[in-house]
Amino acid sequence: MAAIESGTLGGGCFWCLEAVFEMVEGVSRVKSGYTGGQIQNPTYEQVCTGQTGHAEVVQVDFDPDIVAYGEILEIFFGIHDPTTLNRQGADVGTQYRSAIFTHSEEQDATARSVIAEVDQNGPWDDSIVTTIEPLGAFYPAEDYHDAYFQRNGSQPYCQVVIAPKVAKFRKRFAHKLTTAG
Repeated sequence: MAAIESGTLGGGCFWCLEAVFEMVEGVSRVKSGYTGGQIQNPTYEQVCTGQTGHAEVVQVDFDPDIVAYGEILEIFFGIHDPTTLNRQGADVGTQYRSAIFTHSEEQDATARSVIAEVDQNGPWDDSIVTTIEPLGAFYPAEDYHDAYFQRNGSQPYCQVVIAPKVAKFRKRFAHKLTTAG
């Protein structure tokens, strides 16, 4: 069995990414958090202002023998729009930017390869604006963000924004669902 690896991804609201990656076979943990900013230990309220420089991200722990990092990135690009700068739908600001925060040179190379492939053959007319940055400090989000969609699925934001992403994932990546998903 391979050692568990981690990937850190920003693609809009972290609740959306968390809801999907929690269903991926081989993923053992998904933690929402913040990275890429200028202050230490930011709060959700601070990050939401867009003034700290942090992105809302998820840190995904996965078994590479079950799901490769490249597959994690393919799912990532399949569930958000990587062509809109600092925005996902109605969520606007640098905290919602599309970004891959790499943990190693190997992840950086894989990210660049996947972006080139998706940019060339993906479904978008516009170019991918996803940034690739080495992971700096990761600050876990407050506990009330954990399993947000599972606990709050009937809320309007969850129904209008997250549920369609989950449905899109289930349809497009059905072969990657956990048995519990």
